[in-house]
Amino acid sequence: MIALFAVTDAGRRAAAEVAPALEADVHPLDALPALWPRLDGAVFFLATGATVRLVAPLLADKRSDPGVVCVDEARRFAVALTGGHEGGANALAERVGGLLGAQPVVTTASDAAGSTGMDELAAALDAVVDGDAAAAGRALLDGTAVVENPAGVPLPPLPVPTEVGSGHRIVVTDRPGPAGEDLTLVVPRTLVVGIGSARGVPAEAVAAALRRIETDHGYDLRAVRAYASVDLKADEAGILAAIAPAELRTYPAEVLARVEVPNPSEVVRAEVGTASVAEAAALHAADELAGGGPVELVVEKVKGENVTVAAARIRPRGRLAIVGLGPGAADLRTPRAEAELRRASVVVGLDQYVEQVRHLLRPGTEVHASGLGDEEQRAADAVALAGKGRAVALIGSGDAGVYAMASPALQQAGADIEVVGVPGVTAALAAAALLGAPLGHDHVLISLSDLHTPWPVIERRVAAAAAADLVTCFYNPRSRGRHWQLGAALDAFREHRPPSTPVGAVRQASRTGQRVWTAPLSEFDPVEVDMLTTVVVGSSATRMVGGRMVTPRGYRWS
Repeated sequence: MIALFAVTDAGRRAAAEVAPALEADVHPLDALPALWPRLDGAVFFLATGATVRLVAPLLADKRSDPGVVCVDEARRFAVALTGGHEGGANALAERVGGLLGAQPVVTTASDAAGSTGMDELAAALDAVVDGDAAAAGRALLDGTAVVENPAGVPLPPLPVPTEVGSGHRIVVTDRPGPAGEDLTLVVPRTLVVGIGSARGVPAEAVAAALRRIETDHGYDLRAVRAYASVDLKADEAGILAAIAPAELRTYPAEVLARVEVPNPSEVVRAEVGTASVAEAAALHAADELAGGGPVELVVEKVKGENVTVAAARIRPRGRLAIVGLGPGAADLRTPRAEAELRRASVVVGLDQYVEQVRHLLRPGTEVHASGLGDEEQRAADAVALAGKGRAVALIGSGDAGVYAMASPALQQAGADIEVVGVPGVTAALAAAALLGAPLGHDHVLISLSDLHTPWPVIERRVAAAAAADLVTCFYNPRSRGRHWQLGAALDAFREHRPPSTPVGAVRQASRTGQRVWTAPLSEFDPVEVDMLTTVVVGSSATRMVGGRMVTPRGYRWS
């Protein structure tokens, strides 16, 4: 929940502008103390001094306090005041600044330097930090930290070599060990623990069995991501008390009975309907959480007093984010795309797209840029790097899944790689927004490039779209070497559409040199079109209204 606070007319107007996008309401100042415990963020349209005096008595801990942002009366600045990382104030300042055209002001050291801080490292790895996080953060910022990664998780970009040295050590591990003055542990949540028990088992017995995962088998209990059992134990008070405040994931006995385990028990099968509870629940829940990634049973069934526990490990794997950058304008690039660019330690992309976002990349980011025509090699390189355990962002314009990099990359990516898809504003949507509302009803996207698809196949698809009366958006419509295909496609539409059917074109949508134009189908000249243009042919119902292309949602014009 985000709350907005304003006292002047100008402040209230600014608050009203950002409220819909933030899904927030404007509140009076006297409501702040009651709202504070429930807030994720708070935006004050006040002077910083006044805001400090209001929130100071309410601040308790940076890990639980909401992020506080302050916007000045003239809307020049959106200041992340408190809770920069943990509270999300830095990100909130960016959002508010973008909505109001204000300059975000972020003063946390790692953000000011553009580097990855300890808070961000822990968040990226879904990890617990044990030790002097502030000292570790300073060492990262100063370039004196040494990061060791025996857990093998894909790290974000770090401005230091990840090898043993003499500086402050930051060790990423799911194994227990003492943190010290010059050692900070980062514990990623890689474990899933299965629990089986007799009815009425005491919480102390469950806790004692759980401790043996750490003491006898060397896995840090802070690395536990989830606990699991059979659904008959969903209300087992001793288990619930021992794992609190964590939740217990439960599964039907028939589901667990299908899981292969090393230590099945016919006694358990006769009693609950599955030959294993602890091992099977751990493996099944880990597989569910891993999303098809590799899991392994690292702690076989441990018997306690009327309780058994087992632990499965979600094996860390490389991370491939396939990121659509949108049509080119910075304000049409999604916040998630920018977050993934900051998360990636390797960025792979077309050289001109890399230059668009180079200023967003963190120090230590490895860049692999190449020219036009190297799409398949870029996809192969990105997959190979992710396969080595790296955190990779493969970038492209528009939406990466539409005539772009997602398809060639995912044709090669196996289950050993975690894939994150980041949608972008594709050319069809960018062009449609500038033309009006041409895609208001059924439509189809067709690429006229015959580099990968034979022209006879494209020709059949064009004919089918024309006959079906679908609004059609043409990608790759015309180049120096392919100058006649668009004309042939328009001829196919002229056989099925009235001569007055609107055709729209957008060149360089949202970029320098943008041009938007329309003409009737009978007059549209393909010569004006090039590879940087998107062409939209209306259906028989599409009309020009106020100079804009409009296709009604229902084929009725009143």
